[in-house]
Amino acid sequence: MARDNYKFAKRGREIAKKKKKEEKLQRKLTKNSQDGSEVPEAAHDDDRQEAAPES
Repeated sequence: MARDNYKFAKRGREIAKKKKKEEKLQRKLTKNSQDGSEVPEAAHDDDRQEAAPES
């Protein structure tokens, strides 16, 4: 009797999960861009730099 290749099945599930996560992110980004409330990713980095005290 043949055995199942569990690593192959696990990899398939991981790929499907990653694809679903990317699709969800794309839907979220398109929804935000339609609303006009999209926040650039660079804005988060700028906040941390401005909060640092100047020496």
